[in-house]
Amino acid sequence: MKKLYCLIFILCSSLSFLLTGCGNSAFGENGQVIVYNWGEYIDPMAIDMFEEETGIKVIYEEFETNEIMYPKMVSGSTVYDVICPSDYMIQKMIENDLLAEINFDHIPNVVNIGTQYFEQSKEFDPENKYSIPYCFGTVGILYNKTMVKEPIDSWAVLWDETYYDNILMQDSVRDAFMVALKLNGYSMNTLNQTELETAKNALIQQKKLVQAYVIDQVRDKMISGEAAIGVIYSGEAIYTIRENPDLVYVIPKEGTNVWIDSWVIPKNAVNKENAEAFINFMCRPDIALINFEYITYSTPNTAAQALIEDNDIRTSPIAFPDLSLYKNLETFQYLGVEGTELYNNLWKEVKVY
Repeated sequence: MKKLYCLIFILCSSLSFLLTGCGNSAFGENGQVIVYNWGEYIDPMAIDMFEEETGIKVIYEEFETNEIMYPKMVSGSTVYDVICPSDYMIQKMIENDLLAEINFDHIPNVVNIGTQYFEQSKEFDPENKYSIPYCFGTVGILYNKTMVKEPIDSWAVLWDETYYDNILMQDSVRDAFMVALKLNGYSMNTLNQTELETAKNALIQQKKLVQAYVIDQVRDKMISGEAAIGVIYSGEAIYTIRENPDLVYVIPKEGTNVWIDSWVIPKNAVNKENAEAFINFMCRPDIALINFEYITYSTPNTAAQALIEDNDIRTSPIAFPDLSLYKNLETFQYLGVEGTELYNNLWKEVKVY
């Protein structure tokens, strides 16, 4: 139902955009804002509320990956006013001078975003000039306590032969290498050839134990008890634990990835004031709560967190961990063309071995 609603919403918005043209005057004195976001990453009701309260028309488009979003944004085929990229892509956009500095005076609701999330954001936006966190999460281990004898606290369990054919790994080059690099005490953004070779060899050694390399399928397999252990995103872990109370999620002691998706304003945005109004609206606690309940990924809006009625979710260390309690947390960084190619080539070696 969510997908159908979103599709209808997008088609209607796109048709309105085509029929009325690009000028602000087509939508009345308050104009429009063109938003580019991940699929099913905002409650359509929140957009309706924004339009009703501000008189600003939202032209809304969705993308599936950062790699699809970036070239379309750069091409200028559509000039977007607000985009929601991931951490490493924001770094790339900053380095290529594609983003406008945000005027925080125009976004007073930014005070609702927790300090720890801005601190983590400094890894890709060093001075917090260009981005405002929208959603975040961690990557960790999900295990079935009826199938695993002892509590897990380390990535090392993914190399334990006891769980032969019962391990699910992420079918993602950066996520897979993150696990192997962290296990060996290395940064998940390393470009050191020796460290990467060590991680590659570890993944090759592990391969015989892995039941499957998956992405979304990890949820269903863990819920149904088809595997004992899986690497999973925290947002998906919350859902799977609801469905199967025997599942436990942990952040390994060696550290992990903290991912952050944030609002940014492109440098060529036509409707910058409306973009600021849109971001400010999304930082309002009640709106952040609506979006959290719709998409289930954790909100960095601490005022919204306090409004969550379900005490188990509101106090959940999975949904809202105190990042200061963990060591060696990192966000993915943009590694450049050569670095990306290096990782991809090593991943190919793992997969074909």
